[in-house]
Amino acid sequence: MGRKTARGLKPFRGERAAQLVPQARLAGPMPWVIAIMVTLTVIAAAGGLALNNVASTARAELAGGVIVQIVEASSEERSRQAVAAEALLAEHPAVASTRRVPDEELDALLEPWLGVGTDNEAVPMPALIDVRLREDATEETLDTLRGILEAAAPAARIDAQSSWLAPVFSTISSLQWLSGALVILLGLTSAAAVWLAARSALGTNRDTIEIVHLLGGTDTQIARIFERSIGFDATLGGAVGLALGLGAVLFLGQEFSALGSGMMSGGGLGSLDWILIAIIPFIAVAIAMLTARFTVVSALRRML
Repeated sequence: MGRKTARGLKPFRGERAAQLVPQARLAGPMPWVIAIMVTLTVIAAAGGLALNNVASTARAELAGGVIVQIVEASSEERSRQAVAAEALLAEHPAVASTRRVPDEELDALLEPWLGVGTDNEAVPMPALIDVRLREDATEETLDTLRGILEAAAPAARIDAQSSWLAPVFSTISSLQWLSGALVILLGLTSAAAVWLAARSALGTNRDTIEIVHLLGGTDTQIARIFERSIGFDATLGGAVGLALGLGAVLFLGQEFSALGSGMMSGGGLGSLDWILIAIIPFIAVAIAMLTARFTVVSALRRML
């Protein structure tokens, strides 16, 4: 880059320049900083991917689901309307299947809140019919089903199952955006740490770098020294960070699996998810090397 060369000396090659700049290695805490960043990025990315799987699985299961409630105080009338409603729904071409939820199953669901042996006369429970449609439950389809049941089961209330979980889906979407923002923030933080480390190493080796310039060393040769150095540090830190992150993800996965929640069971990571997580250290190495190269080249161009 227009540097003066000492008379009678051959221009430096990369290997000789590397021998003259032994302190260019970004040693010390840098590998561990990158390891921490990669660990947090792996956890954040895995969380976002798991939430995406939970939402996708739940939407697929609930898209064609409809719940019919027969809200009637009299047990005889409630039972009569439930039978009539189930028969009418089963004959409709848009309905794939119907299932009357047994009273024993309802009692088991309500037991944690109402206790054992709930008196259905004192606390009347609605009759529930689980309906699966052949297509997604649209408002038009729901209105059609309401019209069919209006005469035979006036106490029937029809709701799409997905509408019950709309607030949950909204929360999951917000958490996904938060996970993505964390991944981007951690990437920027890693780049900033590399920038600071490269600037510090340049300041420490400034006099030696000037000598290398006078002996014919180019900015590109010197930048490659720092680039290789940070590449080694980033590779080491990325490997450690990936191992720690995977350990944390597997541990959290076991904890969520132990909850026994049906929704959480749909949050398992697939093959593509694991591949995306495994790519994170390589992206970290690429960001670190590009940041180091840009920082060093920019600083060297301003040196006299």
